[in-house]
Amino acid sequence: MLKHFLSASRICGAVTGVLTSQPNRTTVILRRKWPPGLYKKSQQPKKLRGRHHVYEFVENTEFKKQPEIEVILTGYVKGLGDRGDRVFVKPNYAYNELLLPGLAVYVTPNNIERYCTDENNRQRTYSSPFVQRTLGFLSNMNLPIIMNKEVPWTVEPWHVRASLRKRGVYVPEAAIKIPDKPITGPDLDKEGKIFYVTVTINGREKVDVKCRIHHWSTKLSDRLPYVPEYWNLPDDPVLEQS
Repeated sequence: MLKHFLSASRICGAVTGVLTSQPNRTTVILRRKWPPGLYKKSQQPKKLRGRHHVYEFVENTEFKKQPEIEVILTGYVKGLGDRGDRVFVKPNYAYNELLLPGLAVYVTPNNIERYCTDENNRQRTYSSPFVQRTLGFLSNMNLPIIMNKEVPWTVEPWHVRASLRKRGVYVPEAAIKIPDKPITGPDLDKEGKIFYVTVTINGREKVDVKCRIHHWSTKLSDRLPYVPEYWNLPDDPVLEQS
């Protein structure tokens, strides 16, 4: 089927009788619903009828999704990468947030030679683009450590690992360091009190995570009453300050 595509400026000119020319990258693509018949090279084209001026909408390029562009970062950018990393981002974000502030440059041979050489020797700000966001998330966390109310226990790294997993954070047990002084129970005097553990990210960055003891019982009658907004409770330490 033969398709005829018209720009918005041509349509306006056909309607008003005055053809105006102005710089506009927006193009509306239409298609004739009933395309006119073909004619031989030696013949005159037939006169178009009214039905030949009925069009169907195909595409408006103003709302067309633009492909992502590749840029080279000139420094650390939160959530993207570090100096010399080549990343793909949306055009508007690249222009307004990266290229204009000088945080990135276009991918050219000169820029590749300038920013991407000696990749193994350049000092990186963080071990990954998302470490800074992860550090902020963990440092603001108020992590409840659920412990048994009847069975004796001592807080171990796997308790913290299980509590983090409930919050959607997966941390290997070897990356969790608990206080040197043991925290034992059950002890209702420690209910709601806090202690800090140190989590190591990618073997490099370290962050302290606030943990709060909460006793739990499998018997409904022995369970402690629910405390709404427990994260607003006073930060009384579990361990005595030495």
